[in-house]
Amino acid sequence: MTDNLILKVDSYKFCHSKCLPPGTEYISSYIESRGGRFEKTVWFGLQMYLKSYLQKPIARHDIDEAEEVVTAHGLPFNRAGWELILDKHGGFLPLRIKAAPEGSVIDTHNVLLTAENTDSCLPWLTGFVETSLMRGVWYPTTVATVSYYAKLAILDALNKSSDDPDGQIPFKLHDFGARGNFSGEGAAIAGAAHLVNFLGTDTLEGVMAARRYYGEPMAGFSVNASEHSVICAWGQEREVDAYRNMLTQFAKPGSIVAVVSDSYDLYNAVSNIWGGVLKETVEQSGATVVIRPDSGVVTVVPVDVVRLLSEKFGFTVNSKGYKVLPSCVRVIQGDGISIDTIPVILNNLLLLGFSADNICFGMGAGLHAKCDRDTKKFAMKASAISSNGVWKGISKNPLTDPGKRSRAGRLVLIRNKAGEYQTVPLEGNAGRDCLHTVYDNGRLLNQTTFAAVRELANRAMVR
Repeated sequence: MTDNLILKVDSYKFCHSKCLPPGTEYISSYIESRGGRFEKTVWFGLQMYLKSYLQKPIARHDIDEAEEVVTAHGLPFNRAGWELILDKHGGFLPLRIKAAPEGSVIDTHNVLLTAENTDSCLPWLTGFVETSLMRGVWYPTTVATVSYYAKLAILDALNKSSDDPDGQIPFKLHDFGARGNFSGEGAAIAGAAHLVNFLGTDTLEGVMAARRYYGEPMAGFSVNASEHSVICAWGQEREVDAYRNMLTQFAKPGSIVAVVSDSYDLYNAVSNIWGGVLKETVEQSGATVVIRPDSGVVTVVPVDVVRLLSEKFGFTVNSKGYKVLPSCVRVIQGDGISIDTIPVILNNLLLLGFSADNICFGMGAGLHAKCDRDTKKFAMKASAISSNGVWKGISKNPLTDPGKRSRAGRLVLIRNKAGEYQTVPLEGNAGRDCLHTVYDNGRLLNQTTFAAVRELANRAMVR
């Protein structure tokens, strides 16, 4: 829409340079999750934002365009301030941003990022970037957190029912969300966030985001898979031929091929085609054929498919007493999957005596779209102001909503004696701060890799 950083802002921000008390020099603000659905937060995405938005300096034509637009929009435009940024700072924003290492799993109600202006003539700048900066972190962090909690639910079922939980978990949740995202950039952001926790994805833009912003050559993997159009193209009378063609084209020793099987009658396809006409071909292929039901009651149908496959292909019983299908067949459920339905499906599966080994999931809208800033109650608030060389804490404390009370003072994030994250005042705790400077007047510092992000998130997993 626009690559002009000055215009990536809530309109009312343009008047705030006139709203501050005389003598104001610096403002310190912070971002935190004030609660929401999940107790912990998987911090991710800041490096993508910094590289995308704060690495390109503003130019004079940006200032000219912004002045024209903002004044016509009915607001004052601080041209002198932006001219100062251009002439004195080369167009880069004179800010210092400190943040927790990406991939950190941090309890809610803790500071994740702090930002301060570094030029005393520009105290309004800290608040000005709130719109853009908040957008840059709440969404990837929320998606990474949703994916993380899905992983916890799946891992819990695997620990109960599988002989190989660690080997199974990386590909248990596949990203199906690209087409349901609001934009290509959104798909890239959410796709990369999911890959913090898993290796399976069909959101190629997420793979590219991990590659371009975190230096990961290949962050995720896909498999050969059908959709309804290529199955229906054969016609219902040739449904068997459609499935046989998938095996002919892709079922090689060691390969995985996923086939959507509900275009007509799912239960007939499972019992009489996969478990009948094509059973021997599947067994002799050396491949794993993953049957995908894509309609019906999400908590019932995939469990039915596992049960029907066991009746046709048999099963073994593992050391934990759970039934496991032969390696030639598995199930993936990609319709209706969310953080709420995953544990129900797994519980239903385990109640019938089947291991979580038998099933994996594809999540689309439940991963990319069914979240907002309030899912984790993200907020950016000013907490300290410096006037005439003296810092003092400031905060809001609304009587009508104590949950929106903000913090006062310059803040740091530490690990207490119990190893838990805790937000404390900067004074006396600077040496213990877990927040590292990542942006300083246009320079990127302490950059991370995708492998390092994954390591931090994985380390926090409850085993």
